[in-house]
Amino acid sequence: MQQLLKGRVATALLTGVLALMAASPAAAHGRHHDGGLRDVTHRPFVGTAVDMQALADEWDYRSVLAREFNMVTPENVMKWEAVEPQQGVTDYTQADRLIDFAREHHQRVRGHVLVWHNQLPKWLTDGNFTNAQLEDILHRHITDEVSHFRGRIYAWDVVNEAFNEDGSWRDTIWYRAMGADYVAKAFRWAHDADPRARLYINDYNVESIGPKSNALYALVAQLRSQHVPIDGAGFQGHLDIQYGFPGDLTQNLQRFADLKLDVAITEADVRVFTPATQEELAKQADYFGRMTQSCVVVRRCVSFTVWGFTDRHSWVPGVFTGEGAATPFDEALRPKPAYYAIRSALQQR
Repeated sequence: MQQLLKGRVATALLTGVLALMAASPAAAHGRHHDGGLRDVTHRPFVGTAVDMQALADEWDYRSVLAREFNMVTPENVMKWEAVEPQQGVTDYTQADRLIDFAREHHQRVRGHVLVWHNQLPKWLTDGNFTNAQLEDILHRHITDEVSHFRGRIYAWDVVNEAFNEDGSWRDTIWYRAMGADYVAKAFRWAHDADPRARLYINDYNVESIGPKSNALYALVAQLRSQHVPIDGAGFQGHLDIQYGFPGDLTQNLQRFADLKLDVAITEADVRVFTPATQEELAKQADYFGRMTQSCVVVRRCVSFTVWGFTDRHSWVPGVFTGEGAATPFDEALRPKPAYYAIRSALQQR
């Protein structure tokens, strides 16, 4: 029965996509019709990661960004190496520009990211600090950055990618210095700096129920029982059509929501081998649609964010050899079948 229901959902989504494309002469010619994704839903919020160079230089990028999305995430400019390239010298210029753009276009901002093991400043990774000093440095960083943006950030990814694939703790500079307690401390420090921001833990390959998502679930349940101020869990959603779709995604989101947490798809993209065929783009659209649908049907899934909206500026080709075309718009900013799959799923509320 469960497989039958999944098949019916996928068929309904595909039918909706085809109907949207058939009904829109603009779509048939590769152009967008009136209104954006933000106009078809009030929940979940629909967001994207933002490339700041493209935002500065490309008018068409700015136009689509403003039209389609009611939430934005900085792709890189709030990460530690960007905001404190020299110890004690902070630079929030680029991040402030994004917030200004978001305010102008009535968009919420997800802050990304406070605690991670990547994209750390060289002075930190090359420094010879004691464990106590590292704890003080992390405390100061969280306090300084969250305080700078206080009242302007809807939600923060406080801790990112804490677990290995088998559910064990990732061996990071923070875990070595403070043990597992670094997570609870980070959330408390962030809450102290901005009590009104929503605070998330975020990870990848946790879309299905398994060792990694189980470890995340156990940690979140523990943090909740200890009254740590954690408000949400983020599921990144970096998928690949050569692997099966995480068919238990809805069930997985729901079990986290049952802990009285908000949940969110935070970094969705679906990579394919390039050049992509029409069949591959159709499968990509199915994956995007089903991800969106999972968020729509879980009441506490509050946002669906794509990790970049155009293939013109995607991280995928630089990391996965031979793969790309992972976003809802092509390099010319024409909507792909994936775009209409997302739109159709949002309209099924």
